[in-house]
Amino acid sequence: MSAALIGLGSNAGDEKAILDGAVSQFCNGTSVRLVSRSANYLTKPWGVEDQPMFINLCLRVETDLSPLDLLRRALEVEAAFGRDRAKERRWGQRTLDIDVLAYDDLVVDLPELQLPHPRMKERAFVLIPLLDVAADWRIDGETVREFAARLDASGVQRLPA
Repeated sequence: MSAALIGLGSNAGDEKAILDGAVSQFCNGTSVRLVSRSANYLTKPWGVEDQPMFINLCLRVETDLSPLDLLRRALEVEAAFGRDRAKERRWGQRTLDIDVLAYDDLVVDLPELQLPHPRMKERAFVLIPLLDVAADWRIDGETVREFAARLDASGVQRLPA
């Protein structure tokens, strides 16, 4: 089994129910096993700011899927919750976004998948939830904790359980 980090976010519909359902569907207990789940975090939109706040969370999973198959699974779960990537604005409002952030210590550079995720180190809405599940995970020689310490996390608020 390989270890992977997954980021989820939603800012359309019943975000908490969508995220709970997505985690359950994504982590089926066989090909993807949930190791740990972060708290939910209320976060400011990134990229396109004229939209509702997001709820974000991160997962640490174990999987026997390849990185590309794990991405395909994420896209299938997004679609099951109503996401249509072809009809949406990049970084705009969406029911569900699932990103494969890291997979073991693999470096992947394909058009459809880049690992580790190329922008995760500059996004507090990713790194702050990751602190809950993988603070000591190393990316490019530094830990998630070290990257997070350098970011302004004022737009990230931990939500009550």
